[in-house]
Amino acid sequence: MPLYCGVAPLIHGRTRVAPRSSHAAQHRLLLTGELRNARVPRAILFGRPQQKPVVIQTPSTPDMRAPKRSRLTTILSGVSGEYFVAAELSRRGYVASLTLRNTRGIDILASNANATKSVGIQVKTRQDAGTEWVLSKKAEENQEGAVARNLFYVFVSLNGGSAPSFHVVPRGTVARFITDNHRRWLRTPGRHGRQHVDNPMRKFADPEGKYRDQWDLLGL
Repeated sequence: MPLYCGVAPLIHGRTRVAPRSSHAAQHRLLLTGELRNARVPRAILFGRPQQKPVVIQTPSTPDMRAPKRSRLTTILSGVSGEYFVAAELSRRGYVASLTLRNTRGIDILASNANATKSVGIQVKTRQDAGTEWVLSKKAEENQEGAVARNLFYVFVSLNGGSAPSFHVVPRGTVARFITDNHRRWLRTPGRHGRQHVDNPMRKFADPEGKYRDQWDLLGL
């Protein structure tokens, strides 16, 4: 269908839309006044049909970013760490069993497939990607060789929801580390040169990753 635009001349009392090719003639008619009294729509005069813009609605692009995770409670964080350790032990071919909550100092019992060797594991978990964990003064006990050689810590970093990392450390090593570290902290002046006040909190750190994924230390 041809597109008609321009000035519409009067024929027999009716308005006929002229084709685009008659623009010059229409302008002459308009200048001579022949169409002065004709009621021609503005859109026809200027060759622009008054059409409403077509709005095409498309579905919005979904936000592919991962939703922001809320921080876990201390209990859920600890439980997550224990299950992650048990899963990692199982993945490596060991037998892992979570203990009851009334088992002091041991969260997981692990053994080899033949059950000829076993170790006790205490799990400490943090939610971010740090390499420092908080313990209590009780972790210093029996550091002078009295700690059973089959007792270990596995320190877990949940890394903010990505794959966790594990640091496997003998319990005797942890006891010596936190004792020496706490003594250095007490000797070091605090804010404004004030001496630190002793408290029952202890910290273990592995910034260089010396014990990361050292599962062979379990001896299983």
